[in-house]
Amino acid sequence: MKTLLNLFDQFDELDSAINRWLVAHSITLLRISLGLVFLGFGVLKFFPGISPIESLATRTTTLLTLGVFSGHSAMNFVATLECIIGLCFLTGRFLRIAVWLMAAQMIGAMSPLIFYSHELFSGPHHGPSLAAQYIIKDIILVAAGMVIAATWTGARIVAEPRSFRSALKSRLPRVVRRQASSISLG
Repeated sequence: MKTLLNLFDQFDELDSAINRWLVAHSITLLRISLGLVFLGFGVLKFFPGISPIESLATRTTTLLTLGVFSGHSAMNFVATLECIIGLCFLTGRFLRIAVWLMAAQMIGAMSPLIFYSHELFSGPHHGPSLAAQYIIKDIILVAAGMVIAATWTGARIVAEPRSFRSALKSRLPRVVRRQASSISLG
């Protein structure tokens, strides 16, 4: 029994060390991952016939820009936008601009769910097509962008070490909101 408890304590130490590392690096890794995804998918759109949603993205962009961008210029517009967003996330520069651009891009990227729902949910029992699934996964990108945006005002993950055993019993950790310090002008 003592050996089992000793083993559990060693695992607890490893778990705590991993948690400290995640607290220190996870937002940066999320930002870089988001940048790679945007840059990668953006670059694909510069080459006709490579992006699996080229036709859908072109039609949607033409519709949303009221015809200002159509055909391959619509894809070039989306590709450029996604590459700019990706580069901002990768470099960590102009993040506020990147997140606002990303918000606009995500509205455009998810709007086919409304405009072309008859195409995207045409499977048996109105199941989502592969293109619909491709779009629906953007919900995760939106959530990642929200985490990055939260860091603008200084939000940080702070480690509050707890044993593995005590964490098993608890639910989600609480969010601590620090009161804004008041500034006296007089």
